[in-house]
Amino acid sequence: MSAVGIVAVSHSLRLAEAAQELAAQMVPGGTVPIVLAAGAGEDAGGAPILGTDATRVAAAIDELAAVCDGVLVLMDLGSAVMSAEFALELRASEVPVRLASAPFVEGLLAASVTAAQGASLDEVAAEANGALIAKSAQLGDEPQAPAGSGGPELEESAPASAVSRPGEGVRTVLVRNPAGVHARPAALIAQAAAGAELRLRRLPDGDPVPAPSMMRLLAFGARPGDEVQLAGDPAAVERVAALFEDGFGEMDGPPLAPGTVPSGGTVPSGGTAPAASLSPGSTLRGLGVSPGRAIAPVAQLGAAIPEPPAGRLPAAGREAEAERIPAAAAEVVAALRAAAAGSDGEAVQILEATALLAADPEFAAGAAARVRAEGVSAARAVWDEAADQEQVLRGLGGRLAERAVDVRSVRDRIVARLTGQEVPGIPERADPFVLVARDLAPAETATLGRSRCAGLVTEEGGPTSHTAILARALGIPAVVGVAGAVGIAAGTTVLVDGEAGTVRLDPPAGEAVVSADQVPAFDGTGLLADGTAIPLLANVGGAADAVAAAAAGAQGVGLFRTEFCFLDRAEEPTVAEQVAAYRGVLAPFAGRKVVVRTLDAGSDKPLPFATATDEENPALGVRGLRVAREHPALLAHQLAAIAAAGAAEGAQLEVMAPMVATVDEARDFAAACRAAGIARAGIMIETPAAALLASELLAVVDFVSLGTNDLTQYTMAADRLSAPLGALNDPWQPAVLRLIAAVGEAGRAADKPVGVCGEAGGDPALAPVLVGLGVTSLSMTARSLARVSARLRALTADDCRRAAAAALGAPTATEARAAAAAALG
Repeated sequence: MSAVGIVAVSHSLRLAEAAQELAAQMVPGGTVPIVLAAGAGEDAGGAPILGTDATRVAAAIDELAAVCDGVLVLMDLGSAVMSAEFALELRASEVPVRLASAPFVEGLLAASVTAAQGASLDEVAAEANGALIAKSAQLGDEPQAPAGSGGPELEESAPASAVSRPGEGVRTVLVRNPAGVHARPAALIAQAAAGAELRLRRLPDGDPVPAPSMMRLLAFGARPGDEVQLAGDPAAVERVAALFEDGFGEMDGPPLAPGTVPSGGTVPSGGTAPAASLSPGSTLRGLGVSPGRAIAPVAQLGAAIPEPPAGRLPAAGREAEAERIPAAAAEVVAALRAAAAGSDGEAVQILEATALLAADPEFAAGAAARVRAEGVSAARAVWDEAADQEQVLRGLGGRLAERAVDVRSVRDRIVARLTGQEVPGIPERADPFVLVARDLAPAETATLGRSRCAGLVTEEGGPTSHTAILARALGIPAVVGVAGAVGIAAGTTVLVDGEAGTVRLDPPAGEAVVSADQVPAFDGTGLLADGTAIPLLANVGGAADAVAAAAAGAQGVGLFRTEFCFLDRAEEPTVAEQVAAYRGVLAPFAGRKVVVRTLDAGSDKPLPFATATDEENPALGVRGLRVAREHPALLAHQLAAIAAAGAAEGAQLEVMAPMVATVDEARDFAAACRAAGIARAGIMIETPAAALLASELLAVVDFVSLGTNDLTQYTMAADRLSAPLGALNDPWQPAVLRLIAAVGEAGRAADKPVGVCGEAGGDPALAPVLVGLGVTSLSMTARSLARVSARLRALTADDCRRAAAAALGAPTATEARAAAAAALG
């Protein structure tokens, strides 16, 4: 959870957006949540209407309340102030709120930089209110001093002749960059010094300025050629000195020292950011996506591949250079497919998908054409071709924009082959480590299982990202969306708590860690403490998954994803091919329950023979059961193959359809199953429509299963693969819990099973709440079975109902978690 979020209230949306963009330039990574409550919409001609709306301000505060400990509200003028004041009466949340009298633009910039350091609400407000200090000093006006910010009081208590103290570090540095200490360098200094005692003084006779205060830094007016004395915490002194020596990345000079922010104020994946605010014992917060706790030293991704130089080759050597590209790409494809062959489950699909991207003939041809036409090296051509593809994907927005990380991953692998460098990726170490990264490419996440990674921390990502899903499948404690994570220095010991969503730096010696090995093995029977049976099933995506699930004691399969039989094919597999593939999954569960989900094509799983390639919004398009409407034979063939495989292996077969929204769809699907000889037919509850129609749907099917991943994304209108929307894609969201409760009540009334097969089913903290809401079985990755079983065996049905009631009564996801935990003691 972020410490402080900011609501910007302005009469003009354009002004607010411009101010937000300026503030974002000062905060590398955009880690401070800012919500705009600006303008009054558009007139009939599309022109913006100036004005403010108290209800929008209240909604913005409530939105931040779910992810922040405090909210600062900045206003431009006039009615914006009144709207903000009225919003305090309209809001539904109880988060502390401060209305700042700060200037709108300067205040937003100052507040953003200070909030990014993890400062308190009072500190952020004080810095915002002092935002005109720099301008006043420049123009000779009487400067204002933010209360409690170390303004004139600091200057009086620390005269220029005595700014250093015993035990402090002292360095004298030169202002080298052409523009001096303007806004961006000031922001970098403030971030590098956050949480540390550090003062800067312009020599020979300037007054000392506190480094964490960006506005005070701007006011002290250091210009090119000035000497500046740094005094305070020795580590902070060295970090800031390195920034000065590099010219803040604004001039040609030596490389930055390790641990500082590179040119442009951004940190590449696998790099590090200033760790000054990450003092021993401090705790970073994010979103816990894979339960468990781990203590180990931090390791980061292998060194990033540097950008190749843009030299020119003689015409005679260009053809040979161009021909190196397809060969290098082929080597990358072979390596990825070899890795896939040694993996299973989700990792296989991820690696195969990355291999397909590397095998794209147009990519290799485009890069080769650059060599021939421009004379650049093969490595540079691949780099530039990838940059163009990234730009196209980002321009498309949404889920496609997030595939840019895949393009970069392939780019780096091919460039590494061409230049003889080590391919960046998961460290190969003999001892356990906690991997820290901005985010992981799918191909990188797929290799986690073969590493000694004990815990995972990323700055980006959400609960249903590739990183989160694979971490859960591997049983690796993981926390995503951790602001400032890449600033943790390599080698720092951290405690990762995947349930609480926290990362604690340098925990006390002897801190208890519950590893997966310490949880009693699942004995194959899901029970509550009072003897109530709650079957614990497994989610599988292929034969290897099924074997592992059976070995882990799963009572059956709650979700058999059949897509593996269809992906990466140019045409539909035959019925015989499908029967053979399905039997491999059903065989380990002969005589036991296996719930098969029919083909969930579309959205992020397009098929050339079944789905359109030009859907503008595939997540809301023809996917799941809707594909059968366009290709009825596809469903008929699959049902026939499922029935034949079930009969051959003697499994207790149940079949369900994905992406159902109406009673007619459910009725037609049940009839198709009966016609194929399948006795038990059900549906996935993935849409709010299906959840609200649960009673009517259960009248025409035998069971339902909640797909919490999609149910959450559709309820919250938030793409579940979008990293910035990770906090919304949380099954603890009250709206999602209430829909689940409605489905559970419908199941009790109809006396029919209600399962959960989404990622929420494997969360030991959420499992009791789901049971209390009426869920009768839980399906999860095999590695989660032991933890969920151990948690449920400690609770009675009454305990679960009490936790569910507490969570349902909470207004936010954070409060729902806390309420359920408190109800269970």
